[in-house]
Amino acid sequence: MKDREIMGGFRTINPATEETIQEYQYMTHDEMINAVENCHHAFLDWKTKSADTRASIIKKIGEGLMQRREEFAKLMTQEMGKVVKHGFQEIKLCAGICEYTATEGIKSLEDEERTLSDGGKGMITYAPIGVVYGVQPWNFPCYQAIRYAIASLAAGNGVLLKHAECCTGSALLLQEIMENAGLPKGLFKVLLINTDQSNDVIANDYVRGVTFTGSVGTGKIIAQEAAKHVKKTVLELGSNDAYIVLEDADITMAAETCVRGRTYNNGEVCIAAKRFIVVESVYEEFKEKFVAGMKQVAYGDPTNRDTAMGPLARKDLREELHDQVERSVQKGAEILLGGEMPKGKGFFYPATVLENVQPGQPAYEEEFFGPVASLIKAKDEKDAMRIANDSRFGLGGGIFTKDVDKAVQLAKNHFDTGMVFINSSGSNEPSMPFGGVKDSGYGREHGGFGIKEFVNVKAIMPIK
Repeated sequence: MKDREIMGGFRTINPATEETIQEYQYMTHDEMINAVENCHHAFLDWKTKSADTRASIIKKIGEGLMQRREEFAKLMTQEMGKVVKHGFQEIKLCAGICEYTATEGIKSLEDEERTLSDGGKGMITYAPIGVVYGVQPWNFPCYQAIRYAIASLAAGNGVLLKHAECCTGSALLLQEIMENAGLPKGLFKVLLINTDQSNDVIANDYVRGVTFTGSVGTGKIIAQEAAKHVKKTVLELGSNDAYIVLEDADITMAAETCVRGRTYNNGEVCIAAKRFIVVESVYEEFKEKFVAGMKQVAYGDPTNRDTAMGPLARKDLREELHDQVERSVQKGAEILLGGEMPKGKGFFYPATVLENVQPGQPAYEEEFFGPVASLIKAKDEKDAMRIANDSRFGLGGGIFTKDVDKAVQLAKNHFDTGMVFINSSGSNEPSMPFGGVKDSGYGREHGGFGIKEFVNVKAIMPIK
């Protein structure tokens, strides 16, 4: 058995201390089927509620999150190693998503009137489709669930959640907060199930949509399973986001921002800055300041409010990250900082910077889910953009320059990603769409876009 497995279930482990937090049993097949059916029956009533009624409960969910933010933040730190101040920021973001969805996002569902070719009138309405099933990762235990669940609930759907096992406590706390806010029991349900059971959920006739955030390999499998049963999917599959530093950038600001972007949330962020592509005229200056900044980011006890970086969420994740670093070095990359596996308790990994990163190395081609940065020198602006787009991923990216108009044009016309950040590191904004292209997946969340991913766009005509 793996260290997290127990007979018929699993345990959660504190990644900073390696101590067991809690043990859980998987649902039986009948319990799982009952949960799916109960969610469907709750949906049949929920879909009849007015948009205002649904919005009022979603607002209360946001308020409930803020009321219990200290408890939730501490639990996330315990389960996946997030420094506690980042936990508070995550809860605030989730509350903001609830507020935005309840006030602005819900407007995206309003009926639309169109003029028909014969001069008559037609109506477009956005109807809920049923139960939406989400399979979510551990790096943002609250946000990853909120991101799809709130939009789906606002649209009138039911929601099932298979969360990462290591943050099961966070999933169950979120369910409790939702029900305390007035959400009908069973409408949002956490499923404690394994992979085989998950495939049965996807196949269930009551499940009408599937959304997943995680690795490309698992995303492809889930998409294939859903396609067998003609179920729509939304996939967010990570990235190796490129941040370009141009000649006219504020190098001090760029270096400081890139350090934060690479080490935030212990470096375990899909849209984190990962590849730093710097034009050669300012490469040495940026490198010096960036490495100095990364050197200041020390790991330690994530419950201490002064700690900059906690442990990685699991032992296997740290081993995988270190293996990627070692394979990159074997293929010619050079370590400027870090790169050593720490000894002692906890799944910590130091802030690490790699140079001489080239095609064929994991540091160039793969996603590093931890505080490891890849420094790449470009000849000029055109070469920098070529390198940025030389990736199978396409989630986010960044541009550092004092010429914002130029940055906007590069972002619009050349950056092959779903999101581009100008003179800033990646962040989630409730009013803006979130999602990627290429192997980073498809579909959008936030900004009124996510609320339409799992609806029936229904045409009604003619209306005389």
